[in-house]
Amino acid sequence: MIAHTGDRLVLKGIHVGDPQRVGDIVEVPHPDGTPPYRVRWLDTDHEALVFPGPEGHVEHRAN
Repeated sequence: MIAHTGDRLVLKGIHVGDPQRVGDIVEVPHPDGTPPYRVRWLDTDHEALVFPGPEGHVEHRAN
């Protein structure tokens, strides 16, 4: 998984009925774009350091 600041991280729920979480990637500490990412969640405006698992994917911003 490779991301850049400004991309969006989407995490699908891992259990039936779990909501999808979507957040803006505000920091990518590694120069190669690999996790972890600092993400600001759209539903809570809370920032967290995230190590996405297989349920996550990156939506790249349009240039």
